[in-house]
Amino acid sequence: MKKLTPPEVEARLDKASDWSGVGDTISRTFEFKNFIKAMKFVNRVAEYAEQVQHHPDILVRWNRVTLTLSTHDAGGITEKDFTFASAADGLAD
Repeated sequence: MKKLTPPEVEARLDKASDWSGVGDTISRTFEFKNFIKAMKFVNRVAEYAEQVQHHPDILVRWNRVTLTLSTHDAGGITEKDFTFASAADGLAD
């Protein structure tokens, strides 16, 4: 998969407003009512990640879950990361 250029990343981030670019990654922090709901989200993300064989870095802090995405074999951000970000947004609902 082809690494996106900085302008391509910015254009996609404009459409994914809750996500932000951090170096060669995109990330978002999701907030939930409590720890149990946060962990249920993490489990849904894990199942999806296994299905698509694309695994985010996951940080859990009580009711907050931060996902960080990058396509390591491409050396940065690809369309695969934005597809995953969109799926994660749906899994949080």
